[in-house]
Amino acid sequence: MRRLLVLIGATVGMLALSSSPRAADDNPPIPGIGPAGPITKLHTGFAFVEGPAADREGNVYFTDIPNERIHKIDPAGKLSVFKEQSRHANGLMVNAKGEIVACEMDGRVVAYDPKASGDKAYRIIADSYMGKRFNAPNDLVIDRSGGIYFTDPSFRAPMPLPQEKTAVYYVSPQGMVSRLIDNLPNPNGVILSPDEKTLYVIPTGQAEMMAYPVEAPGKLGPGRVFCTLKQMEGRKGTGGDGLTVDAKGNLYITSQLGLQVYNPEGKLLGIIRLPEQPANVTFGGKDMKTLYVTARTSVYTIPMEVAGHVFPAGQ
Repeated sequence: MRRLLVLIGATVGMLALSSSPRAADDNPPIPGIGPAGPITKLHTGFAFVEGPAADREGNVYFTDIPNERIHKIDPAGKLSVFKEQSRHANGLMVNAKGEIVACEMDGRVVAYDPKASGDKAYRIIADSYMGKRFNAPNDLVIDRSGGIYFTDPSFRAPMPLPQEKTAVYYVSPQGMVSRLIDNLPNPNGVILSPDEKTLYVIPTGQAEMMAYPVEAPGKLGPGRVFCTLKQMEGRKGTGGDGLTVDAKGNLYITSQLGLQVYNPEGKLLGIIRLPEQPANVTFGGKDMKTLYVTARTSVYTIPMEVAGHVFPAGQ
């Protein structure tokens, strides 16, 4: 869900910031999609933000990876710290129990109970495969059965890689871990289509974004190229980071150019540009018509015409 290769060494001064809402003129709306208004910087001053996820109450959680914190934004927009010492948590998603499920780049997938404390505040879902720790779990999506697909690239992983290769895994509701994909260069973002018949995997190491038919929970058919990301001038082979999906099945893929929006057939509908390069994105708000974008040092909101898809796992 983000490239930490640019994380520590890159200075904030290299990232163009905007202290005021980005004019709607900068982003002509994509018909039927948006933006429906200006882009607003909601909170800023972080080291590197990632993993936004909305719950049923209208809260949005996100991670600040280098500072090892999970933050919470309440429905009124107030910011607070949800979790310290998060073991470099990255991607988040809220499950049917109301737990915040997190990919920890220190090698685990865990679930936090926001209503509990102490030893009961979290549980480990998975921390190894074939007796070895994961490389650095990055992003996840939970299917309607409660199973979890997650990516395990090399970013922030120890070397040599504990798993020897980068991969996509599935954790069944019973806790069984299986490796599904192991031939992509740093699989990063991952999400399901609204009908959960397709798993999208966003590699960082190539321009081609992948789609896999879901034959059964945790069982995939052969992959195909879903789309090829539009590249910055003079660049080639750059991939995506995180992504989200709306109620129509359109994908919003974070990239060097901004949010690249594709319809379910893989056609580029438009690009939503932000003041900072986005790492991840989710829908939130009362009507699920607000995009929350984590972009380097800041969290931005974008009002949209279309609503985001609400996964049954989060109901």
